[in-house]
Amino acid sequence: MTNNTDFLTIILYVMLGIMAVLAVVLVFIYMNMKVKEKKALEEQNKLNMPETKEPHKQGPKTYNVASVFDFMEFDKIEDNMIIQKKGARYIMAIECQGINYDLMSQAEKVAVEEGFIQFLNTLSHPVQIYTQTRKINLESSIQTYKAEVDKIEQEYNRAKIRYQNIVASPTASNEQKQQALYEFTKDRNLYEYGKDIIYNTEKMSLNKNILNKKYYIIIPYFSEELGQNDFDKDEIKEMAFSELYTRAQSIIRTLAVSGVIGRVLSSTELADLLYFAYNRDDAEVYGVDKAIKAGYNELYSTAPDYMDKKMEILDRQIQQEAMKLANEKVIQAQTEKQREYQRKVETEDDIINNLAQLIIQENEAMIGKDIAEKAKEKVRKERKTNVKQKATE
Repeated sequence: MTNNTDFLTIILYVMLGIMAVLAVVLVFIYMNMKVKEKKALEEQNKLNMPETKEPHKQGPKTYNVASVFDFMEFDKIEDNMIIQKKGARYIMAIECQGINYDLMSQAEKVAVEEGFIQFLNTLSHPVQIYTQTRKINLESSIQTYKAEVDKIEQEYNRAKIRYQNIVASPTASNEQKQQALYEFTKDRNLYEYGKDIIYNTEKMSLNKNILNKKYYIIIPYFSEELGQNDFDKDEIKEMAFSELYTRAQSIIRTLAVSGVIGRVLSSTELADLLYFAYNRDDAEVYGVDKAIKAGYNELYSTAPDYMDKKMEILDRQIQQEAMKLANEKVIQAQTEKQREYQRKVETEDDIINNLAQLIIQENEAMIGKDIAEKAKEKVRKERKTNVKQKATE
């Protein structure tokens, strides 16, 4: 019995020893795994970390004007053109007024289609058709209405005072009172009508679903179309404008056949077009006119309208040519008068003799035919004598 107990005790100790050894091995393996995981995590963090010696001193990223222009993809707006890529590309835009095709008769629809086919067939350069959907902003109209209604209100108040004074006057006649009432009622009705217009317009402006579509034809021109040249930037810009304006006028004429009216956008209108494209949400409540007043036009530059400059030069030329023509015609008129005077001097005797014979002829009935004939004969003889005397002198 004792031997069996000792044997079991030995086995128990052996098993406890084996379990202790296994526990040590497991702890060792676990520690190694933790060390490896830590090293792997550190290596991964090193790979993901930017290579900067002092990352804690890195300041915020700054944005300069050049980066803004790169984002907006155009350099400036000048002479009714959008200039891109440092003068390598020029763009002119035509705004087109839409037509109500669905309400046209069949013959009118055919005419529109034929006109549009003609427009496509005459294109010798690439174009783009751009549609811009805008929510109608009635703020400017409301401000205009309010200004007009304020004037009407002032006139209405004056008419009201005049009417009250006339009614209170004991010397006013019924006719004067009726006339004052008529003027007062007219101004009151006009004032109330103006207030109703403002109310309805403001109510309509709250509807954000009122949309308006604008249609544009974009015409590009590349400076490389000039080929190898030695032109400077100003000369290239002038040539680009001339070519774009010619293309635009050709498109406007061909579109007119379809009943579509087009016009070239000015520099400010191009700025409005781009402003809405880049600020679609803000442009609905804050238009380009307000943006320009607030100084946002520093993001783009516009020169005076090209056509305005051309018109100014043309006006000066017209004035100079008009002055020149006026002087020439005055000199011509003076010369003609001088020639007329000289001609009359040279033909004075003939004129006198002819007039004398005419007077005698008119009074022939009074002086008698014989006497009249003798008198005219004497006039003729005297004329011949005078001619001979001048010839001998």
